[in-house]
Amino acid sequence: MTADSITIDQMTPDPMTIDPSTIDLNTVDLMTIDQWIVDAAQRTPDKTAIHYKEQIISYSQFAEKITSRADNLCTAGIQQGDRVVWYGLNNPEFFYLLFACARIGAILVPLNWRLAAPEINNILDNCEPKLVFHDDNYAEAALALANVVTVAHREQAPPQTGSETNASTTNAGKLEDPLLLVYTSGSTGTPKGVVLTQKALVCNAAMAVDAHKMTAADKVLAILPVFHVGGINIMPTPAFSLGASVELHERFDPDMACKALSNNTLTVTVPTAHQAMMASDKWSDINWTHMRGMSIGSTDVPVALIRAMQKLGIPLIQIYGATETSPFAIYQRLGESIDKVGSIGRAGSACDIRLVANNKDVGIGEPGEIWVKGDNVLREYWRNPELSNETLREGWWRTGDVATMDKSGLIWFTDRIKHVIISGGENIYPTEIERILNQIPAITEASVVGQADEKWGEIPVAVVVCKETMQADDVLNALKGKIANYKLPKKVVFVDALPRNATGKVVAAKVRELLNGL
Repeated sequence: MTADSITIDQMTPDPMTIDPSTIDLNTVDLMTIDQWIVDAAQRTPDKTAIHYKEQIISYSQFAEKITSRADNLCTAGIQQGDRVVWYGLNNPEFFYLLFACARIGAILVPLNWRLAAPEINNILDNCEPKLVFHDDNYAEAALALANVVTVAHREQAPPQTGSETNASTTNAGKLEDPLLLVYTSGSTGTPKGVVLTQKALVCNAAMAVDAHKMTAADKVLAILPVFHVGGINIMPTPAFSLGASVELHERFDPDMACKALSNNTLTVTVPTAHQAMMASDKWSDINWTHMRGMSIGSTDVPVALIRAMQKLGIPLIQIYGATETSPFAIYQRLGESIDKVGSIGRAGSACDIRLVANNKDVGIGEPGEIWVKGDNVLREYWRNPELSNETLREGWWRTGDVATMDKSGLIWFTDRIKHVIISGGENIYPTEIERILNQIPAITEASVVGQADEKWGEIPVAVVVCKETMQADDVLNALKGKIANYKLPKKVVFVDALPRNATGKVVAAKVRELLNGL
């Protein structure tokens, strides 16, 4: 795998203007989704598209940047289906690249900057990108990536590696093309690449608009990282589809987020981030006059948090989905009165939902696995036909999550079939950690399970059997540098043996019970 590494350039801010015009997403005749920006630039050229730090990017500037990036990519030899990586924090450059890739039919791969170097190199080896773009924050890390050819800092265009093509006239992309390749840790402990088409983003945007009653007059606050589909597709791309304005934060900071809430109409959070904002000294200073509502997802949402927002008069709607669903699948609607707090909502307006047990739809109140079908669902797992065939059946994606539905159509999350740990909005798969632990000579066997935590929702706990004396720090030090810091167990518990079933398999539920009894 060989790639070029490019650092972004900055731009001069222009005055911000606001336009209240709206557009019906369903009436737009799209060739590719960059047409969203082109159309908005024609309707309201001076309107703010992105507010980032001190920069104000108008829709006309946004459109120009997309054309420039598309031409640069083609000049560098990027063709339909080629992968382009973004390695950096939240930045307008990510969205320039996203829509440029849509125009020419390339695939954008957002890297999770929280991953350790070996994890990132595994992803790059899997997706084989032609170019790696990075911001100033990750310049050094990008230079250290294996088999990456670097380009001078702040290079205006990628080096020419093929015949020059004018992307603004070719428009090689199509709505059916893959556009995003987003990696999420697999239950086997190896990263899995989720392939989302342009049409998936269109479908997702329609549901985001439906959930939030979003219009072009909205100003949305984007604080989640763009290496997650939630940071890309819950607020920013739906807002761009309408010509609304996005305030983009480089990374989440509770104080800065609180300050920004006074100036925006919509935002999305995860429970950990939301609780951090509520604990900030700036929370009491927020002017809620303009805020129409907030959405929240990624894990079970504490009822107390929902009640606290209701007391402020701010609707807090829940969203259920996954990387594989772009992420919208099930959600509450803003303005829909949810009498029973805790429901994850109703089936999305642009997808179908089934609750299935033993290959049959379950009845009202009966638990069943959530299946999702629609244009929002992934096309496939990148270079993983076995997993694709296992989880995709006749267009239905099997989530591995269990829920029930009441008579009114409200859906209630029950449990996870997979033993994923969701800590602070991040998915942590025990097998990945267990595989490394079991390679440590002093460890006989290990199991990693989630334990409830007031701050993080869940925390990973390593339950370890040793053949010689070890300390918790010894275990953690053996993991550091091999997995991301957020995946490191928050506790290490030493036991004489792990609970097993009749076939000798470690029973995770029994391990959790063992923890509770200690």
